Amino acid sequence: MVALAIDSGRLYGKSFFRISIFMPYAVPAVVAALMWGFMYGTRFGLIGNINDAFGTSIPDPISSGFVLAAIGNIVTWEFVGYNMLIFFAALRTVPHSLYEAAEIDGAGQWRIISAIKLPAIRGALVIATIFSIIGSFQLFNEPSILQSLSPNYITTYFTPNLYAYSLSFSGQQYNYAATIAIIMGVLTMLVAYVVQLRGMRKEV
Repeated sequence: MVALAIDSGRLYGKSFFRISIFMPYAVPAVVAALMWGFMYGTRFGLIGNINDAFGTSIPDPISSGFVLAAIGNIVTWEFVGYNMLIFFAALRTVPHSLYEAAEIDGAGQWRIISAIKLPAIRGALVIATIFSIIGSFQLFNEPSILQSLSPNYITTYFTPNLYAYSLSFSGQQYNYAATIAIIMGVLTMLVAYVVQLRGMRKEV
């Protein structure tokens, strides 16, 4: 949606908007997790300050029912700009003559998006999907940092990488940790291959 908005040409200050969306990608994952962990705090952070200032009772974002969404929010905030650049670069390769011909035929903006833009960037969508899947399997920094703030809900086996790390460096079960790492590597490659294969078939 961000890439489509920038490519539309109707967005004012799109250069500033593009840089603002991309900047979180330049923030290291550890720093991002610490920053959002502070804002999530109900006793010392932004959520706690809002509750104190307005007398509200916003639930703890890193409690049992919200911790996965809270981590997903951090990762999404970090990588929206990266995916936006992939899609925007793909959109820039679409000839504008196609848009002009569609407008002459009476197609609206939504029709142009669904019939021209989205099919044209299908390859970029497949690439971004593969990167997102790989990043999901690699999830480690965010839950590792937030674990100290929510030890009851972010356990040592919250993600496969966190589990392998705990086995290796805390439990000293190096063979078991290595086995998990190899299985995760193979599983990641298989899933990425299946997604790429299905994306190429649809593109054809």
